[in-house]
Amino acid sequence: MNEKYWNPALERADKVLNLIAENPSKYRLIDISKKLEINKSTLFILINTMEKLGWITKHIGDVYSLGGTMGSLGAAYLKQFNLLHAFYEEAAEVQMKVKENLQLGILDGGDVIYLGKVKDDSMVQLVTEPGMKFPAYATSIGKIQLSQYSLEELKNIYSEEPLMSKTPYTITSVEKLYENLQQAKVQGYIEEHQESAEGIHCVAAPVYDFNKRIIAGVSIAMITAHWEKKGDMARKEVVKLANQLSLRSGYSKEQ
Repeated sequence: MNEKYWNPALERADKVLNLIAENPSKYRLIDISKKLEINKSTLFILINTMEKLGWITKHIGDVYSLGGTMGSLGAAYLKQFNLLHAFYEEAAEVQMKVKENLQLGILDGGDVIYLGKVKDDSMVQLVTEPGMKFPAYATSIGKIQLSQYSLEELKNIYSEEPLMSKTPYTITSVEKLYENLQQAKVQGYIEEHQESAEGIHCVAAPVYDFNKRIIAGVSIAMITAHWEKKGDMARKEVVKLANQLSLRSGYSKEQ
């Protein structure tokens, strides 16, 4: 690498982003300074700029997580590699079978950003649309991605309890959330019953990349009356859909 064209400030910003990405809502400025061995005054200017650009976000306790700009860039990255296009192709076929709403979303800190949606022709309206953010802990599509984290990591992401309730059924304890997420590791999918909106039931499965990392989630949502009839079908179809998208993202079980 030609050091003549190397930018030290960008290198420091890259190190900060990677540290925060691996440890959301965990480190304060002084902690980052010690971890990365960057002078506090230099880091203060860098952090302030990154925060104003939306690269990172400061939370209560002066800890940092990735900001919305990173979520948007992540969405653009996925789109660049045709995950969104692949979702619309694959989900259209699934929707013809289940005749319910399907969605694709990615994590942004403690929230999920919805990227794509294949709508059912019925009058059922979900509270989420592409481009919207919603608390990940209250949705199956968010919870399936949170399932990759330890209890300690979840407590760092959600440092304030109780979690904001969206309905009477929303899980508001991080420890109970962690317990709920364990089903995903066994089953390969996770369900959400009226936690994001009353009368709505969802099931979601994870999308993996070539490094076997969860990069997104896909879900199928429907009303209570439909869930009682089509819940089993939805579970099978959402797992199949996630597997197809994982394959198209370079994932291989044999790796």
